[in-house]
Amino acid sequence: MKMLRIALPNKGSLSDGAAALVSEAGYDCRRSDKELARTDAKNDVEFFFLRPRDIATYVSRGVIDIGITGRDLNEDAQSPALEVLALGFGKSQFLYAVPAGSDLTPETFDGRRIACSYRNIVERDLKKRGVKATVVRVDGAVEISVRLGVADAVADVVESGTTLREAGLVPVGEPVLRSEAVVVARDAETADRPAVRTFIGRLHGIIIARTYEMLEYDIPRDKLEEAARLTPGIAAPTVAPLSDPDWVAVKAMHLRSGINETMDALAGLGARGIVAMKIRAARL
Repeated sequence: MKMLRIALPNKGSLSDGAAALVSEAGYDCRRSDKELARTDAKNDVEFFFLRPRDIATYVSRGVIDIGITGRDLNEDAQSPALEVLALGFGKSQFLYAVPAGSDLTPETFDGRRIACSYRNIVERDLKKRGVKATVVRVDGAVEISVRLGVADAVADVVESGTTLREAGLVPVGEPVLRSEAVVVARDAETADRPAVRTFIGRLHGIIIARTYEMLEYDIPRDKLEEAARLTPGIAAPTVAPLSDPDWVAVKAMHLRSGINETMDALAGLGARGIVAMKIRAARL
Protein backbone atom coordinates (compact mmCIF):
# COMPACT_ATOMS: atom_id res chain seq x y z
CA MET A 1 0.00 0.00 0.00
CA LYS A 2 1.29 3.45 -0.89
CA MET A 3 2.40 5.91 1.77
CA LEU A 4 -0.13 8.34 3.18
CA ARG A 5 0.38 11.77 1.59
CA ILE A 6 -0.19 14.73 3.90
CA ALA A 7 0.11 18.42 2.98
CA LEU A 8 1.23 20.97 5.56
CA PRO A 9 1.38 24.77 5.16
CA ASN A 10 4.86 25.85 4.06
CA LYS A 11 4.56 29.38 5.48
CA GLY A 12 2.19 31.84 7.08
CA SER A 13 0.34 31.87 10.37
CA LEU A 14 -0.74 28.22 10.09
CA SER A 15 2.69 26.75 9.38
CA ASP A 16 4.24 26.72 12.87
CA GLY A 17 1.06 25.60 14.59
CA ALA A 18 0.54 22.73 12.17
CA ALA A 19 4.14 21.52 12.43
CA ALA A 20 4.06 21.67 16.23
CA LEU A 21 0.78 19.74 16.46
CA VAL A 22 1.83 17.03 14.01
CA SER A 23 5.22 16.65 15.71
CA GLU A 24 3.57 16.29 19.13
CA ALA A 25 1.42 13.55 17.61
CA GLY A 26 4.55 11.52 16.94
CA TYR A 27 5.24 12.28 13.26
CA ASP A 28 8.56 13.43 11.81
CA CYS A 29 7.54 16.55 9.84
CA ARG A 30 10.31 18.97 10.75
CA ARG A 31 11.98 20.44 7.69
CA SER A 32 14.66 22.84 6.54
CA ASP A 33 13.53 26.20 5.14
CA LYS A 34 13.69 25.04 1.52
CA GLU A 35 12.63 21.43 1.93
CA LEU A 36 9.48 20.71 -0.12
CA ALA A 37 8.85 17.15 1.04
CA ARG A 38 9.85 14.85 3.89
CA THR A 39 9.36 11.11 4.37
CA ASP A 40 8.47 9.72 7.78
CA ALA A 41 9.31 6.06 7.15
CA LYS A 42 8.42 5.02 10.70
CA ASN A 43 4.81 6.12 10.25
CA ASP A 44 4.66 5.38 6.51
CA VAL A 45 3.83 9.02 5.69
CA GLU A 46 5.04 11.51 3.10
CA PHE A 47 4.72 15.17 4.07
CA PHE A 48 4.52 17.87 1.40
CA PHE A 49 4.97 21.54 2.28
CA LEU A 50 2.66 23.60 0.09
CA ARG A 51 1.15 27.08 -0.06
CA PRO A 52 -1.81 27.08 2.35
CA ARG A 53 -4.13 28.34 -0.40
CA ASP A 54 -3.18 25.43 -2.69
CA ILE A 55 -3.67 22.62 -0.17
CA ALA A 56 -7.46 22.32 -0.55
CA THR A 57 -7.07 22.11 -4.34
CA TYR A 58 -4.49 19.30 -4.19
CA VAL A 59 -6.56 17.40 -1.64
CA SER A 60 -9.91 17.79 -3.43
CA ARG A 61 -8.32 16.47 -6.64
CA GLY A 62 -6.85 13.46 -4.88
CA VAL A 63 -3.22 14.40 -5.50
CA ILE A 64 -2.76 14.60 -1.71
CA ASP A 65 -4.74 12.40 0.69
CA ILE A 66 -5.25 14.90 3.51
CA GLY A 67 -3.93 18.30 4.48
CA ILE A 68 -3.98 21.05 7.07
CA THR A 69 -5.17 24.45 5.90
CA GLY A 70 -7.51 27.24 6.99
CA ARG A 71 -11.27 26.75 6.84
CA ASP A 72 -11.48 30.04 4.93
CA LEU A 73 -8.95 28.85 2.32
CA ASN A 74 -10.78 25.56 1.91
CA GLU A 75 -14.16 27.26 1.54
CA ASP A 76 -12.71 29.62 -1.07
CA ALA A 77 -11.42 26.77 -3.24
CA GLN A 78 -13.33 26.00 -6.44
CA SER A 79 -13.95 22.47 -5.12
CA PRO A 80 -13.66 22.52 -1.31
CA ALA A 81 -12.31 19.37 0.33
CA LEU A 82 -14.11 17.58 3.17
CA GLU A 83 -13.36 19.10 6.60
CA VAL A 84 -12.74 16.27 9.07
CA LEU A 85 -11.22 17.93 12.16
CA ALA A 86 -11.00 21.47 13.55
CA LEU A 87 -7.63 22.07 15.21
CA GLY A 88 -8.29 25.02 17.51
CA PHE A 89 -5.53 27.39 16.36
CA GLY A 90 -5.23 30.04 13.66
CA LYS A 91 -8.67 31.39 14.56
CA SER A 92 -10.06 34.35 12.64
CA GLN A 93 -13.29 35.75 11.25
CA PHE A 94 -14.23 36.59 7.68
CA LEU A 95 -16.01 39.95 7.80
CA TYR A 96 -17.34 42.75 5.66
CA ALA A 97 -16.03 46.20 6.55
CA VAL A 98 -17.05 49.70 5.41
CA PRO A 99 -15.72 53.22 6.05
CA ALA A 100 -16.36 54.46 9.58
CA GLY A 101 -19.57 56.50 9.62
CA SER A 102 -21.00 54.78 6.54
CA ASP A 103 -24.52 53.36 6.69
CA LEU A 104 -23.67 50.53 4.28
CA THR A 105 -24.53 46.98 5.33
CA PRO A 106 -24.16 43.68 3.46
CA GLU A 107 -27.86 43.86 2.59
CA THR A 108 -27.36 47.27 0.91
CA PHE A 109 -24.30 46.36 -1.18
CA ASP A 110 -26.35 46.31 -4.41
CA GLY A 111 -24.38 48.08 -7.14
CA ARG A 112 -21.35 48.51 -4.87
CA ARG A 113 -17.79 47.25 -5.31
CA ILE A 114 -16.47 44.76 -2.73
CA ALA A 115 -12.71 44.18 -2.58
CA CYS A 116 -11.49 40.81 -1.31
CA SER A 117 -8.92 38.04 -1.68
CA TYR A 118 -11.57 35.33 -1.27
CA ARG A 119 -13.76 35.77 -4.31
CA ASN A 120 -15.65 32.49 -4.12
CA ILE A 121 -16.69 32.96 -0.48
CA VAL A 122 -17.91 36.50 -1.16
CA GLU A 123 -19.77 35.65 -4.36
CA ARG A 124 -21.54 32.73 -2.67
CA ASP A 125 -22.49 34.89 0.31
CA LEU A 126 -23.80 37.77 -1.82
CA LYS A 127 -25.83 35.33 -3.91
CA LYS A 128 -27.33 33.86 -0.74
CA ARG A 129 -28.31 37.37 0.36
CA GLY A 130 -29.78 38.20 -3.05
CA VAL A 131 -27.32 41.09 -3.44
CA LYS A 132 -25.85 42.04 -6.83
CA ALA A 133 -22.46 43.67 -6.26
CA THR A 134 -19.17 43.76 -8.13
CA VAL A 135 -16.45 41.65 -6.51
CA VAL A 136 -12.98 43.15 -6.98
CA ARG A 137 -10.27 40.51 -6.51
CA VAL A 138 -7.04 41.76 -4.88
CA ASP A 139 -4.20 39.62 -3.57
CA GLY A 140 -3.12 41.67 -0.57
CA ALA A 141 -3.69 44.82 1.50
CA VAL A 142 -7.44 44.52 0.93
CA GLU A 143 -8.18 47.17 3.55
CA ILE A 144 -6.53 49.97 1.51
CA SER A 145 -8.85 49.38 -1.46
CA VAL A 146 -11.49 51.83 -0.23
CA ARG A 147 -8.97 54.64 0.26
CA LEU A 148 -7.58 53.99 -3.22
CA GLY A 149 -11.07 54.34 -4.66
CA VAL A 150 -11.30 50.86 -6.17
CA ALA A 151 -13.96 49.58 -3.76
CA ASP A 152 -16.82 50.80 -1.56
CA ALA A 153 -16.36 48.06 1.03
CA VAL A 154 -14.07 45.12 1.73
CA ALA A 155 -14.39 41.51 2.82
CA ASP A 156 -11.39 40.11 4.62
CA VAL A 157 -10.06 37.66 7.18
CA VAL A 158 -9.72 39.46 10.50
CA GLU A 159 -7.88 38.35 13.63
CA SER A 160 -7.71 41.41 15.89
CA GLY A 161 -9.29 44.09 13.66
CA THR A 162 -6.38 46.50 14.19
CA THR A 163 -5.51 46.72 10.49
CA LEU A 164 -9.11 47.55 9.61
CA ARG A 165 -9.31 50.31 12.20
CA GLU A 166 -6.02 51.79 11.02
CA ALA A 167 -7.49 51.96 7.51
CA GLY A 168 -10.57 53.79 8.79
CA LEU A 169 -12.88 50.79 8.38
CA VAL A 170 -15.36 49.13 10.73
CA PRO A 171 -16.91 45.63 10.51
CA VAL A 172 -20.59 45.35 9.55
CA GLY A 173 -22.96 42.44 9.88
CA GLU A 174 -22.35 39.02 11.36
CA PRO A 175 -19.18 37.17 10.35
CA VAL A 176 -19.54 35.41 7.02
CA LEU A 177 -17.29 32.65 8.29
CA ARG A 178 -15.43 31.76 11.49
CA SER A 179 -12.16 30.20 10.46
CA GLU A 180 -9.41 28.15 12.08
CA ALA A 181 -6.90 25.52 11.06
CA VAL A 182 -8.61 22.32 9.90
CA VAL A 183 -7.73 18.91 8.53
CA VAL A 184 -9.31 18.25 5.13
CA ALA A 185 -9.66 15.05 3.12
CA ARG A 186 -10.76 14.38 -0.43
CA ASP A 187 -13.93 12.57 0.67
CA ALA A 188 -15.45 10.38 3.38
CA GLU A 189 -13.87 7.25 1.93
CA THR A 190 -10.40 8.78 2.21
CA ALA A 191 -11.13 10.01 5.75
CA ASP A 192 -12.04 6.44 6.73
CA ARG A 193 -8.72 4.91 5.66
CA PRO A 194 -6.98 3.31 8.69
CA ALA A 195 -3.86 5.50 8.34
CA VAL A 196 -6.00 8.64 8.14
CA ARG A 197 -8.06 7.62 11.16
CA THR A 198 -4.84 7.04 13.10
CA PHE A 199 -3.54 10.48 12.12
CA ILE A 200 -6.82 12.17 13.06
CA GLY A 201 -6.98 10.25 16.34
CA ARG A 202 -3.48 11.32 17.31
CA LEU A 203 -4.14 14.98 16.50
CA HIS A 204 -7.41 14.89 18.41
CA GLY A 205 -5.57 13.39 21.37
CA ILE A 206 -3.13 16.31 21.41
CA ILE A 207 -5.97 18.82 21.15
CA ILE A 208 -7.70 17.19 24.14
CA ALA A 209 -4.43 17.20 26.07
CA ARG A 210 -4.07 20.93 25.42
CA THR A 211 -7.60 21.50 26.68
CA TYR A 212 -7.49 19.44 29.89
CA GLU A 213 -5.20 18.88 32.86
CA MET A 214 -5.10 15.98 35.30
CA LEU A 215 -6.21 17.01 38.76
CA GLU A 216 -5.22 14.86 41.74
CA TYR A 217 -5.98 15.36 45.44
CA ASP A 218 -6.73 13.62 48.74
CA ILE A 219 -10.11 14.32 50.33
CA PRO A 220 -11.91 13.21 53.51
CA ARG A 221 -14.23 10.35 52.59
CA ASP A 222 -17.27 12.22 53.94
CA LYS A 223 -16.53 15.09 51.47
CA LEU A 224 -16.08 12.82 48.44
CA GLU A 225 -19.57 13.35 47.02
CA GLU A 226 -19.17 17.16 47.05
CA ALA A 227 -15.66 16.92 45.62
CA ALA A 228 -16.81 14.60 42.83
CA ARG A 229 -19.36 17.20 41.75
CA LEU A 230 -16.49 19.66 41.33
CA THR A 231 -14.34 17.14 39.43
CA PRO A 232 -16.63 14.75 37.57
CA GLY A 233 -13.92 13.82 35.07
CA ILE A 234 -14.89 12.44 31.66
CA ALA A 235 -17.17 9.65 32.87
CA ALA A 236 -16.42 9.64 36.61
CA PRO A 237 -13.40 10.44 38.79
CA THR A 238 -10.97 7.70 39.78
CA VAL A 239 -11.18 7.10 43.52
CA ALA A 240 -8.63 5.02 45.44
CA PRO A 241 -8.43 4.16 49.15
CA LEU A 242 -5.61 5.46 51.33
CA SER A 243 -4.01 3.86 54.38
CA ASP A 244 -6.18 6.17 56.48
CA PRO A 245 -9.70 4.76 56.02
CA ASP A 246 -11.22 8.22 56.50
CA TRP A 247 -9.46 9.58 53.37
CA VAL A 248 -9.46 8.74 49.66
CA ALA A 249 -7.31 9.79 46.69
CA VAL A 250 -9.09 11.25 43.67
CA LYS A 251 -7.91 11.71 40.09
CA ALA A 252 -9.93 13.38 37.31
CA MET A 253 -9.42 15.21 34.03
CA HIS A 254 -10.46 18.86 34.26
CA LEU A 255 -10.70 21.65 31.70
CA ARG A 256 -7.74 24.00 32.02
CA SER A 257 -10.10 26.94 32.07
CA GLY A 258 -11.41 27.35 35.61
CA ILE A 259 -9.02 24.84 37.14
CA ASN A 260 -7.69 27.34 39.72
CA GLU A 261 -11.20 28.10 40.93
CA THR A 262 -11.87 24.37 41.29
CA MET A 263 -8.66 23.94 43.28
CA ASP A 264 -9.79 26.77 45.58
CA ALA A 265 -13.14 25.05 46.11
CA LEU A 266 -11.46 21.70 46.84
CA ALA A 267 -9.20 23.35 49.40
CA GLY A 268 -12.32 24.81 51.00
CA LEU A 269 -13.69 21.27 51.38
CA GLY A 270 -10.53 20.21 53.19
CA ALA A 271 -8.71 18.54 50.30
CA ARG A 272 -4.93 18.21 50.56
CA GLY A 273 -2.12 17.60 48.12
CA ILE A 274 -4.07 19.19 45.26
CA VAL A 275 -1.96 18.93 42.12
CA ALA A 276 -2.73 19.89 38.50
CA MET A 277 -0.56 18.21 35.87
CA LYS A 278 -0.30 18.71 32.14
CA ILE A 279 -1.40 15.88 29.85
CA ARG A 280 0.85 15.11 26.87
CA ALA A 281 -1.71 13.15 24.87
CA ALA A 282 -5.12 11.60 25.43
CA ARG A 283 -7.83 9.41 23.91
CA LEU A 284 -11.41 9.82 25.05
